[in-house]
Amino acid sequence: MKVIFGLVSAAIAVNAFAASHPFNVQDLVMLDRASDPQVSPDGKWVAYQMRETDYAANKGVNAIWLLDASAKNAQPVRLTDKELNATSPRWSADGANVYFLGKSGETMQLFARAADAKSAPKAVTQLPVDVNNFKFSSDGKRVLLSLDVFTDCADLECTKKRLDDKTKSKASGMLFDKLFIRHWDTWSDGRRSQLFIADVSGAAIGTPRLLSRGIDGDIPSKPFGDDSEYAFSPDGTTVYFDVRIAGRSEPWSTNFDVYSVPADGSAAPKNLTASNQAWDAYPLPSADGKTLYYLAMKRPTFEADRFGIMALDLASGKAHEIDPQWDRSPGGLQLSTSGKVLYATADDNGQHPLFAIDITSGKASKLTGPGNVAGFSVGKNGIVFARDTLKSPDDLFAIGADGGKETQLTHLNAQRLADARMGDVEWYSFNGAKGEEVHGYVVKPVDFDKRKKYPVAFLIHGGPQGSWVNDFHYRWNPQTYAGAGFAVVTVDFHGSTGYGQAFTDAISGDWGGAPLEDLQKGWAAALQKYAFLDADRACALGASYGGYMIYWIAGNWTQPWKCLVAHDGVFDNRAMAYSTEELWFDEWENKGTQWEKPENYERFNPLNHVKDWRVPILVVHGEKDYRIPSAQGIAAFTAAQRRGIPSEFLDFPDENHWVLKPQNSVLWHDTVIGWLNKYTK
Repeated sequence: MKVIFGLVSAAIAVNAFAASHPFNVQDLVMLDRASDPQVSPDGKWVAYQMRETDYAANKGVNAIWLLDASAKNAQPVRLTDKELNATSPRWSADGANVYFLGKSGETMQLFARAADAKSAPKAVTQLPVDVNNFKFSSDGKRVLLSLDVFTDCADLECTKKRLDDKTKSKASGMLFDKLFIRHWDTWSDGRRSQLFIADVSGAAIGTPRLLSRGIDGDIPSKPFGDDSEYAFSPDGTTVYFDVRIAGRSEPWSTNFDVYSVPADGSAAPKNLTASNQAWDAYPLPSADGKTLYYLAMKRPTFEADRFGIMALDLASGKAHEIDPQWDRSPGGLQLSTSGKVLYATADDNGQHPLFAIDITSGKASKLTGPGNVAGFSVGKNGIVFARDTLKSPDDLFAIGADGGKETQLTHLNAQRLADARMGDVEWYSFNGAKGEEVHGYVVKPVDFDKRKKYPVAFLIHGGPQGSWVNDFHYRWNPQTYAGAGFAVVTVDFHGSTGYGQAFTDAISGDWGGAPLEDLQKGWAAALQKYAFLDADRACALGASYGGYMIYWIAGNWTQPWKCLVAHDGVFDNRAMAYSTEELWFDEWENKGTQWEKPENYERFNPLNHVKDWRVPILVVHGEKDYRIPSAQGIAAFTAAQRRGIPSEFLDFPDENHWVLKPQNSVLWHDTVIGWLNKYTK
């Protein structure tokens, strides 16, 4: 076994913030990451979350910052110390306080701090369990809290006692009688995220009362749900939330529904979208409370279906789609101050901008320029949003409610990046599978010289319904390869998002067909257009579906590649069907279960082509990856070793489907780029 743990801490100390140098992983992991901007009620201030890296502790540390958006060249003010690890800033109704989640002892609790920062942060809940997320009513008199509880417990102390008893027990066995037994990176312990409500008096929060009684499901959804999945009515008398009822079908169902419940808990939750068996979510009441906007898919069990924007008349119960002609799939909604426009982000031809959707006509207008809008907040005087690009991490910007000139509010990493040189980006297109136009981009190596030829990192995105958008990624960042002297080539193959739903749909049932043809034609088109790409020194890399495609390429497109890198990829479709947690995905993509349609699982199964493997391959997998379990990576490495193919296996016992810890990220990049160098230099 190789010892590769290395002196990565020393590398950080030596390389970070050195004199002018190509961008590298040391730069990447140390950047500050801004997110979740929130505009104050008067429109003057912006509170936001920022993650800093504590490299020695091998973790990110979050804090809440405040910025005067009305002042030119204003400097952000830190509201919380790192010990709180504070997240999720939200304003009080009067704008006097910023609420947030922070560490209190062993649990995450709701805190408040005066916006003038003259007093210390104060915990306003002292609950025996974590507060997952929260939302205040518009008048600030009530707050919704999402808490993980055992639903048969009468109070929160009961949940705490059960968890404590489990910790004290020397027996470690867990008995299950239904799925999920584990999800994403966490084993099920029987708790559900439930919605509670509490009264607010000054800075005091009353005893939480359960609102979602009888709901067998998580509010918000797991593993990535947030407070956009529930809302108060404008008058505070009703609460709306979305949830997937679990029962025994949860792992193969995408049937989320939107519910309403009286805020006083006087009646049981009522399903408002029962007629649609597909995904209904993200409720947002109109300003007058008469209409409920939400997002809805149309095809059950398909998680990558297009979200349409729905308007539900709460008096009649009739709903209609606002934007049926808009062939994009928007994210969470926010309402304009006029009540006539909805705002949402969506993938769009390699970008992820902010759109304004006219409620009456359904017309969507793009408001922001190139890049990835990662979060936004609608305020009294316009919109503040966080945006990143392929050459810049997130900063905050302001724009008018109808678009117009953008004003950059922060330059958060200017000093850190002042001496880090990056590669330039060019977009290109070509005729791909089915004669349809396919897009991609090329990143030139740092210090590009048009007279030279460069080795190539050919990156393949995951999803598979994803996209190589114009963003600054913290796991698959093309600039780390450009800084190491590689040109980068990407292709948004059939199945990618942002090019219309038909294009996204095309990959289902055809994982190794049209997408591989697109990759092959995209590679040929890039070689023809960019003379600096060295076809004889190229390696292909991918994660998740991209990792699957690497295994598929290993047996079906070997000629161009000097080496391959597969991260958390699917090696055996058959085993994947029985070991992944979210079964709806595999069953949709293969048009049925494995026992119903075994031929579909074998049609593009990489395992069946191991006899044709010949290219050196690096396999990477996280042991806490329950989406694509680590046995898939071990099996692929075993296949390569048994075939006598040069191969290595990088195992992360403490990572899930992603590599999140800073020192693990450095190790990952050093190992991957070292592998590429070995076969291309």
